[in-house]
Amino acid sequence: MHVHEQVRRNDAGSRYELVLGGQVVSFAEFHEAGQLVIFPHTVTLPEFRGNGYAARVVRTALDDARATGKSVVAQCWFVRQFLRDHPEYHDLLVA
Repeated sequence: MHVHEQVRRNDAGSRYELVLGGQVVSFAEFHEAGQLVIFPHTVTLPEFRGNGYAARVVRTALDDARATGKSVVAQCWFVRQFLRDHPEYHDLLVA
């Protein structure tokens, strides 16, 4: 059986979320400051780790930042690691 997966931006919660079968299983918190999107924290529920969910959340968040012409501040270790491993996003990173 296929469980529906969706990544969405939740402005009220200031986070991007991966929803699996109606449950938020991973999210990346963010806040915006002018032309910057700051990512302080990324979480995946322990029982869902190792499935690439956080990477999908971060990719969507970075794609949104690019689409809106914003730069990224990676305070979160996971976002920093994702950016290091994906050179196609290096242009978004504020040193």
